Amino acid sequence: MSLGPDLSALDDRSPSGIAGAFSRAIRAGELAPGDRLPTVREVAADLGVSPATVSAAWQALRRTGVVVSRGRAGTFVLDSPLPWLSPRQRGLVGAGPDGLRLDLSRGTPDPQLLPSLGPALHRVSQRAGTLAYQEEPVLPELRAVLEASWPYVPDALTVVDGATDGVARTLEQVVGYGDRVVLESPGFPPFFDLVEALGGEVVPVELDERGVRPDSLRRALDAKPCAVVLQPRAQNPTGVALDPDRAAQLVRVLRRHAHELPWVVEDDHSSGISTASDVTLATRLPERVVHIRSYSKSHGPDLRIAAMSGPSEIIDRVVARRMLGPAWTSRMLQTILLDLLTSAQALDEVGEARRQYFARQRTLVACLAEQGLVLPPPDGINLWLPVRDERAALVHLSASGIRVAGGAPFLAGENGAADGSPGAAFVRVTSGLVSPDDAAEVAAALAEAARAG
Repeated sequence: MSLGPDLSALDDRSPSGIAGAFSRAIRAGELAPGDRLPTVREVAADLGVSPATVSAAWQALRRTGVVVSRGRAGTFVLDSPLPWLSPRQRGLVGAGPDGLRLDLSRGTPDPQLLPSLGPALHRVSQRAGTLAYQEEPVLPELRAVLEASWPYVPDALTVVDGATDGVARTLEQVVGYGDRVVLESPGFPPFFDLVEALGGEVVPVELDERGVRPDSLRRALDAKPCAVVLQPRAQNPTGVALDPDRAAQLVRVLRRHAHELPWVVEDDHSSGISTASDVTLATRLPERVVHIRSYSKSHGPDLRIAAMSGPSEIIDRVVARRMLGPAWTSRMLQTILLDLLTSAQALDEVGEARRQYFARQRTLVACLAEQGLVLPPPDGINLWLPVRDERAALVHLSASGIRVAGGAPFLAGENGAADGSPGAAFVRVTSGLVSPDDAAEVAAALAEAARAG
């Protein structure tokens, strides 16, 4: 091995011992930011241990934010510490130089398609409310509007600080050290980090064009997970959506484990701009489903607001825990959301955004088809693009002035596959930001990048 510590005298050849040796080498400068670590097989051969042992060491280094995995390109010393981001989120940042003409890496909505906050801000009281700290955490008027639009009749409902906050607070209530949690792979990178931070173990499930595959969920349930996290529509990163028939199939699979039924947490993060059916497993499994609906993609990420529903036993625990921290989501923000959900102008603006994203996705997919890449039109704002080599695709697009997100952080496995074995490579494209006028040019660049390497 040309880089890294001298392992010939390493006594502790466990995953923690190997991780510790490389961590010390990084702190000592023997491995510099951006350096590629030796391959798992190289280290395993030098130490006389199994590749699984070295892979576990690499996972430990990733969890502490020391290194980042780039799929089949390898594992690298993190060159941008960004301590406020979780390990997989760091892997999504900075995939190319500043000043690129088109950043399609962030998974954020088009600012030009968000509703104007001016009218709502004008109608909010100029004085902050003076309600007591122990008052009901949800404005009664907002609760009524939310319940009227909810996909089922909820037992209990509250407001939290965004969809990820709702998922995190739910998992904090149900996940103990060593518990298993079923996550989609590909899936949302912070969920992988969150489960690991809680001391849990990720059990990945596979997707097809209709969402989580029933056979994959059936196998995952054999591990006796305490929770299953799903994205019912506009799945990040793939853009797939559950249909009613698939939702019914998943419920049947879950009910076969009625004696140890896990909690199901649904992250409906793009409800306002999704064109897919409003599907939830709670219509058939209300006693075990927590349904979370965010307004970040449709009304503004900085609003940091989402609603969540579920059985009183879990929602009341989430509300009680929040009372020992932030207590409630700002009632001023709740008032703004109430205005946006009832204003004719805001409703029209969100409806127009939904139409624009629908058109942009289909235009880009049509242009990709002309380049020989045939993909189903995704729901939401993201596109999951298969490529020959992830790193080569990122570099090629960067040279074209385009930034996208590498696919490795969205996958549960060490090497780009749900089971940790070498698999296909991908990049995530925030295609909702690509205007119809730019679609042909962007599609051509994406097609060339997909074939690079």
